[in-house]
Amino acid sequence: MTKFEATEENAGDVRDPRGHDRIVARATEELKRRLSEPLPPGLYLVATPIGNLGDVTLRALACLANADHVYCEDTRHSRPMLAHFGIERSLRPYHEHNAHAERPRILALIAEGRSVALISDAGTPLVSDPGYKLVREALDAGCDVKALPGASAVMCAIAVAGLPTDQFHFAGFLPPKQGQRLSRLSELGAIAGTVVLFEAPNRLPAALTDIVQALGADRPVVVARELTKRYEEVRRGTAGEVEAWARAAAVRGEVAILIGPAMHQEASEADIRAALAQIGGEKGLKEAAKIVAGRLGVARTRVYDIGLAMKSDNP
Repeated sequence: MTKFEATEENAGDVRDPRGHDRIVARATEELKRRLSEPLPPGLYLVATPIGNLGDVTLRALACLANADHVYCEDTRHSRPMLAHFGIERSLRPYHEHNAHAERPRILALIAEGRSVALISDAGTPLVSDPGYKLVREALDAGCDVKALPGASAVMCAIAVAGLPTDQFHFAGFLPPKQGQRLSRLSELGAIAGTVVLFEAPNRLPAALTDIVQALGADRPVVVARELTKRYEEVRRGTAGEVEAWARAAAVRGEVAILIGPAMHQEASEADIRAALAQIGGEKGLKEAAKIVAGRLGVARTRVYDIGLAMKSDNP
């Protein structure tokens, strides 16, 4: 017998060299164990996949199967996801339009000893989704609140961007109007760390144009599109480069924008004076300081003080 021939002891390894059968058996055992455990009363914030159904966790499946009630943003969206895993539940909607009325009902259910699971359309609940007030009121009422971690578009984006991760700030969606958007970007530009934003695909080119205007064409920017899905795409470059791509590409799907911190060293007073002089008198000092702070990545108070000094120098 050669060393490649199977024996009774190693036949399983030859048929399944990567141990897939063992992995399936262990995962099945773990899921069965969790399904057999009763779910104590409380509010459960359950992360669900943002695109790839394979990203669901065993704990999430067991919780959604065992919870007395499951609330979601849109029943039409969440029902197919649950059905994919054989979970047939009656879903109740919880969204920004009915949250005020539904919160007391949910709290009453928990007070009666029921378990309530909350899911969003995709990803981790409460991230750009309703739920914060429900969690706060549940805690105030002494309810047990647990988070079941899992997929998150924010964390997925920050992980693949290639930008600094030691500090990052999630800022949600930018304002739809340009003036407000520019003002917001100027504020975000002064943050020490990577900024993560969500944006609608039809507004992406305009948002990137405003990033160029507010923070400069050389600011590092990443656009992550359709994360975890079939057509996932991550575009990295300067703000100017990514803007040009977005205007030519007709971007579709769910989009995240990541803005890296300013890559240059701390701006000198001369740099700040030059930037303020470039803006000139077309804006008030407060607004000019905000723009320059975002563009140079320095504290707005420092820019404002230098602007005051410039006015004193040239009364």
